Amino acid sequence: MTAFGLDPVLPADDDDIPYPAPPGGVLERALTGTGQLFSLGLDAVRLTFARPFQWRELLEQFWFVASVSILPAALVAIPFGAVIALQLGSLTVQLGAQSFTGAASVLAVIQQASPIVTALMIAGAGGAAICADLGARTIREEIDAMTVLGVSPVQRLVVPRVLASMLVAVLLNGMVSVVGVVGGYVFNVVLQGGTPGAYLASFSALAQLPDLYVGELKALIFGFIAGVVACYRGLHPAPGAKGVGDAVNQSVVITFLLLFFVNFVVTTLYLQVVPAKGT
Repeated sequence: MTAFGLDPVLPADDDDIPYPAPPGGVLERALTGTGQLFSLGLDAVRLTFARPFQWRELLEQFWFVASVSILPAALVAIPFGAVIALQLGSLTVQLGAQSFTGAASVLAVIQQASPIVTALMIAGAGGAAICADLGARTIREEIDAMTVLGVSPVQRLVVPRVLASMLVAVLLNGMVSVVGVVGGYVFNVVLQGGTPGAYLASFSALAQLPDLYVGELKALIFGFIAGVVACYRGLHPAPGAKGVGDAVNQSVVITFLLLFFVNFVVTTLYLQVVPAKGT
């Protein structure tokens, strides 16, 4: 005790200094989180066929995700299709293959741009809202209360949200494809002097029905990933309101990373399995 009635400040021991967590701890947490994410996805698939099915919750979540995603997706699809058409149109003119502008633009929109835009909108709008909702329920201990009462949170809350994300993704992908193709057609014909006949003829000559199928398949997979990641982060937030906000940000980032990786895998498999038309 000093003359002013205060205890002297003693140097901290080495054990009192907060050192960063060892790399092994970070790796262990990452692997644990990955395992829990895959486990939640498998549980969602398994409990989809369990009864009673939450039809009311599915319809409510479907309408909610669609309402917050449809307008941004449509607004993004127009410039996306226009940029692809303008860029590919300029490239084909330089190569002397302007007649193939339509096929290149439409295939790029249907196979790549449309599923990616759809998934980004669902993850950024619908997925963020799903994560925030489940995160708020978790910190209010509603999820624990459901478990105590014998109600499965996965069957009651996760399955309807994941299915809603998948259904909205498939429907939005079709809408974005149409908007992107029409936008690319208008910009190519109006701004680049292309002819409508050549645009449509090249598309019908090189495109095939499996190109549309793979786009819808990608949208279905991306919707599943967005829904599962949003639900997982919502069910495992850090304590407090800040923890919920961090979980929302993490869900969007994780979905974006998985999106591009899965898109690469699916595209590679498709190009290996389905031969290009005319080959």
